[in-house]
Amino acid sequence: MDALNTVVHFIPKVVLVGLVLLGLRLVLVTALEKKAPAHFVPYRKVLPRDLVAAVVCGFFVDPSAGFLDSFILEPVLPPWVLNWPLTIRVLLYLVLADLGAYWIHRLLHTRHLWRAHKWHRSPIYLYWMSGIRASVFQTTLQNLPYIVVGGLLAFSPRWMFWAFFLKNTITNDIMHLNVWWGSRCLEWIVVTPRYHHIHHSENPEHYNNNLAVLFPIWDHLFGTYLDPEKVDRNLTFGIGESVHPIRLIIGL
Repeated sequence: MDALNTVVHFIPKVVLVGLVLLGLRLVLVTALEKKAPAHFVPYRKVLPRDLVAAVVCGFFVDPSAGFLDSFILEPVLPPWVLNWPLTIRVLLYLVLADLGAYWIHRLLHTRHLWRAHKWHRSPIYLYWMSGIRASVFQTTLQNLPYIVVGGLLAFSPRWMFWAFFLKNTITNDIMHLNVWWGSRCLEWIVVTPRYHHIHHSENPEHYNNNLAVLFPIWDHLFGTYLDPEKVDRNLTFGIGESVHPIRLIIGL
């Protein structure tokens, strides 16, 4: 009961922080994009629908995925692992979770799971808010690597939650940012906007490339890397079909 009360009282704080962050990003990040956009985006037309998508994700998709993921038992780590310095455990968490996220993303591009990924890939434009979309089944699957290695963050200070909340927000925004930023050197270390733009391209030759979520090293290691400097930056986006919104949101 105490744990339930803690969750109930914690949720409003998450919602409030999320709304404040959203407001700041609407002003600051959109202004940043407009200075040197990579592609044309009709902001006045798409922002209202993307705000609706954000509400759907925040109040339906995420809770539904959280419920489904609650049936997954987080592995119990041996005490000697939990005795490692927090910095080591956090770094290990980031690497292992991101490796898992890469393979989940790769599975989402197979014919068996593609439907779960369609909502995320459906916009025919790309900017920071495009990345908010994720179906119930996609979110459920994407959470799995973080649950599996979540034990590494046991006994972390409370601020760690907010640090990862902010990190995930920034990472998602940068990946989908409507700018053509990046360099070959940097793209060995972290996913850049242009790197991820190629992944969102509707060109079938690009579908299974640049799948990394945070660390591009996985694409280099597993043969899915495509050099942005060898791709025409005049990309188009979307999935080339019309699907009922309910099916997109659920991922069926």
